[in-house]
Order: sequence, then structure tokens, then C-alpha cells
Amino acid sequence: MGSIDGEIPAVWFLISSIGFVILTIIQYRNTGKSFNTIFLFIMATIFFASYLILLTK
Repeated sequence: MGSIDGEIPAVWFLISSIGFVILTIIQYRNTGKSFNTIFLFIMATIFFASYLILLTK
């Protein structure tokens, strides 16, 4: 078991980013280009950027 020390493993940012990409694709297919689709894409980008930052840190 992992300890709870306040550190978030970088892999969780990658998993979240992939989840946001999947949700973006589903949302785009259902409604097209909407505010929610753009928001999900921005969230996927932020989480992927956070993952890359944690890898290089």
C-alpha cells in the first residue's frame, strides 16, 4: 500500500488527461463545437501539461 504523504503521483495526471480527451470526443460527437467541448479540451491540455511538468521536475 502507498502512504498518504500529500504527493500526487504523475500518472494520475496522465490518466485524467486521457479521460478528458475521451469525454471531449464523446461531447464533440453529440453536440459539436460547444462551450463544454472547448472546456473539456482545455482541461485535457492542462492535465497533460501538468503531467509533463511533473516528469521533468
